Amino acid sequence: MSEISTTLIKQTQTARQASTLLGILSDQQRNQVLLAIAEQLRQHTADIISENQKDLEHAQTMVHEGKLSQSSYQRLILTPKKVEQMAQNMESVAKLSDPLGKIQMATMLDDGLELYRVTYPIGVILIIFESRPEVMMQITALTLKSGNAAILKGGTEARYSNRILYDLIQQVLKRFEYIPEGAVNLVQTREEIAELVQLSEWIDLIIPRGSNSLVQHIQAHSRVPVLAHADGICHVFLDEYAEPQKSTSLVIDAKTEYPAVCNAMETLLVHTGFSSATLASILQKLQEANVELRLCEATMNRLNLQELKPCVKATTEDWQTEYTDLILSVKTVGSLQEAIDHINLYGSKHTDCIVTENAENAEKFMNTVDSSSVFWNASTRFADGFRYGFGAEVGISTSKTHARGPVGLDGLVIYKYKLYGTGQCVATYNKGGKPYRHTTIDTTSSSWKFPSQP
Repeated sequence: MSEISTTLIKQTQTARQASTLLGILSDQQRNQVLLAIAEQLRQHTADIISENQKDLEHAQTMVHEGKLSQSSYQRLILTPKKVEQMAQNMESVAKLSDPLGKIQMATMLDDGLELYRVTYPIGVILIIFESRPEVMMQITALTLKSGNAAILKGGTEARYSNRILYDLIQQVLKRFEYIPEGAVNLVQTREEIAELVQLSEWIDLIIPRGSNSLVQHIQAHSRVPVLAHADGICHVFLDEYAEPQKSTSLVIDAKTEYPAVCNAMETLLVHTGFSSATLASILQKLQEANVELRLCEATMNRLNLQELKPCVKATTEDWQTEYTDLILSVKTVGSLQEAIDHINLYGSKHTDCIVTENAENAEKFMNTVDSSSVFWNASTRFADGFRYGFGAEVGISTSKTHARGPVGLDGLVIYKYKLYGTGQCVATYNKGGKPYRHTTIDTTSSSWKFPSQP
């Protein structure tokens, strides 16, 4: 076994030990740590910006060499405002209710035999992310709050930013004697990741945040369960009953407010009954915002293209592409069902929106589009853990496992069954024929308490 493997195994074993201790800390103890990290960020804002500048200088060279996209470069930038937002995220998570120890089910199997299903930390979570250094703080807040140990791997393009943020976290953790060693860990090379994804004995879950190629690579090579999203191919559908002004503002926001993120709109679907004049006006405004348009043939035929700057003819590949840039594909559809079918075929199950004043159409869209978030008359940019009130998110899941959509605290806990008995044996019920009661226990009653409580 190589030295690097020995080091990683020791690190993951330490993380495993830490996870068992984090899960029994009180909510107040975990919150104290989060609030202290928030204050640490504010006190070291200048240091964070200085280290981030080193990453930006190197990243600019990578952009010029074609090794890094402009959208990835934009995600890398930290400002005092973003540092303050990181601090506020820590505080927002601290204010959330404790996700641990929640009773999901309570059943009396028989007198003196009570079964409870109670929320519990997942354990050790490996989170791999690219470009955005603030992700480190979101993950740290959520994993600490949920009693999980975290192993973090950021992109090399953000190594200076990630390192100072990690160092600041460690400085705070060491102040609290009840926080175990290994609660938050950092690895920095791809070689380490290649080995970590094999350590199913010590790591419980992997959450990759980044490009589709990164996610697919992790899923293909991991022996550990993976919670991830592929592309963020988000749609806005302008129904024939869509209100023009509302349509305009929502489309502009969904595409241009921050095009480099996974919840930005990539394809605009337009009903044939939607006003062509209004559509032309929307497309003109998009072009004024420097958006490159890729139009299907039917869309080209319904517009006076002389009123627009030159547009590219869309291909099937465009319907399957996450641009994360100022590029938008536009397709005309003949019905609500055609829009739904298009999204379910080409979408990435991330976030999709219908703009309409027809409630029946809206409900059909939201009930039959198979995405983790479906919106009616709201920008796709709302698909975010912080905006959902989760405090932050560790990622957005487009899979159908225990967590889907923005993954906040609830997505970082699992459950265990606790059975409290008084000496019962199965033979009494199997051979003796005694029946089970299987009645619900009212845990809201003022007289209820766990059997272990005095």
